[in-house]
Amino acid sequence: MPQLPDDLDAVAVRTWCSLALEALGRERAEIDAINVYPIADGDTGTNLYLTLESAAAAVEAVFAAYETGTTAPATADAVRAMAHGALIGARGNSGTILAQLLRGMAGVLADGGDAAHLRLALASAADAARQAVAHPVEGTVLTVAAEAAEAARGEDRDLRTVATAAYEGARAALARTPEQLAVLGRAGVVDAGGRGLVAVLGALVETVTGQAPVRGPRTASGNAAKAPVTVDGGSVVGLPVGGTPVEGVAEGGLPAGGFAADGPLDCPDDGSAGPAFEVIYLLEARDEQVARLRTRLDALGDSLVVVGGDGLWHVHVHVDDAGAAVEAGVEAGRPYRIRITHFATESGHDVRVQAEPAQRAVVVVVPGDGLAGLCTEAGATTVIARPGEPPASGELVDAIRRAHAREVVLLPNDAALRHTAAAAAEQARTEGVRVALVPTRAAVQGIAALAVHEPDRGFDEDVVAMTAAAGATRYAELAVAERQSWTMAGICQAGDILGLIDGDVAVIGADVPGTARTVLDRMLAAGGELVTLVLGEDVPDTLADALEEHVREGHLAVDTVVYRGGHQRAPLLIGVE
Repeated sequence: MPQLPDDLDAVAVRTWCSLALEALGRERAEIDAINVYPIADGDTGTNLYLTLESAAAAVEAVFAAYETGTTAPATADAVRAMAHGALIGARGNSGTILAQLLRGMAGVLADGGDAAHLRLALASAADAARQAVAHPVEGTVLTVAAEAAEAARGEDRDLRTVATAAYEGARAALARTPEQLAVLGRAGVVDAGGRGLVAVLGALVETVTGQAPVRGPRTASGNAAKAPVTVDGGSVVGLPVGGTPVEGVAEGGLPAGGFAADGPLDCPDDGSAGPAFEVIYLLEARDEQVARLRTRLDALGDSLVVVGGDGLWHVHVHVDDAGAAVEAGVEAGRPYRIRITHFATESGHDVRVQAEPAQRAVVVVVPGDGLAGLCTEAGATTVIARPGEPPASGELVDAIRRAHAREVVLLPNDAALRHTAAAAAEQARTEGVRVALVPTRAAVQGIAALAVHEPDRGFDEDVVAMTAAAGATRYAELAVAERQSWTMAGICQAGDILGLIDGDVAVIGADVPGTARTVLDRMLAAGGELVTLVLGEDVPDTLADALEEHVREGHLAVDTVVYRGGHQRAPLLIGVE
């Protein structure tokens, strides 16, 4: 039996994230089924899962990057990665609030992981989440978080006592949510976001005690409930063992499986259909700009949640004018990973608009905005991989869903995304989509594959042609060395320009132009007909002109195409085919 942690060190944080992801995976569908507030769109469980998946992936990346192999990373590194991963991967209203809860905890746990710090972290998380919501509502995850922190406030004997008290307080608070929020009482369900938080805190208890907590319902007094709680008109509310939404409600308020034949769970009409769009984006901006942004977005719509800090923010709002919400972000700073979901009112409840699926689509991961625009113009659905922010499998699954096609070709464009893309493809297949994964290792290979894509030919034939085009494209990139290191080309110093060909360091240079010329010469020595150059955001056009002239002088039969990649990790990407 593994030794139980005396404090939340990096290994314990890693375990907690893993167990929480497993718990949300088990309960995702059932949490989706009880999602009635603020929009009855049946995706709270999925959004929480995808948010936590991004947090867990960020923690795993910290462990993977740790070079000594003898000890674990520092606790501060692990909790900050958890918070950052949740922030960049947050989905929906519930996921955005969960990201802020984790950020609030991380700010305290970075200084220590003992019982006293955990108690303070829970309080910090509850306060941070409440402050992030423009108009806090009781009976939601905010209430559950606050009650969890309050229950743990007087407990600091050991880590297990604090974690267990918080979990029990959260369960008791969750059972009371239908009494606090009328829409929950009418539907006969507990708050979906609050239930997700209970699952996350249950994983924390399992991390520090070695045993999964009992998941039965609790009464307001905190004792185990012997029967469901009855609310308005005899609806039944509780948090049952095993996680079914509400015991007995399948015969009354909530259909078996969570959805009626004509759409998601029907909420009583409150006389307002609500805004038409959900707008979400990441935003690079200063604190004072975000304060003004909050005011402007609050006037545009509702369900406003802005979380983050230190120059990076996650914005979530429901509005009728999606363009105005994005424009507000542009005025405040630099918005990206913009996602707009349209809601249509039908029969008194909100459902997502669904058109007839296309026959085939391509989903491609790109390293910057410039290539995203290029691939979108070519008809592909794009996922942007920001520097240090690789997409999680959930984000790729979401892109496959957005493509809305019976057949999808997935281009990950990064060797490190191989397993992530495979997991996404497998998940999409379980949803009835035929997915082919072309194992592209670089963006230039993806461009080559997309160039030969023909949706009118047979699926297998199309995949073979795209795979062949990608395989025939050698790839390279330039990078800046961060420290002295051994490479296949010798010892590099911090600040050196590295030329990586097919993933390995082949050239060490002093500047970008000279290194790029050397890389091109080595690649073209083996032959080629077309050179593709993808310039980073800060690289001048004169470099492309100079490299194009260099290729023309040494290789008369070779053509060169140039694209602007935007904000990407590498200053220059090169492809030769």
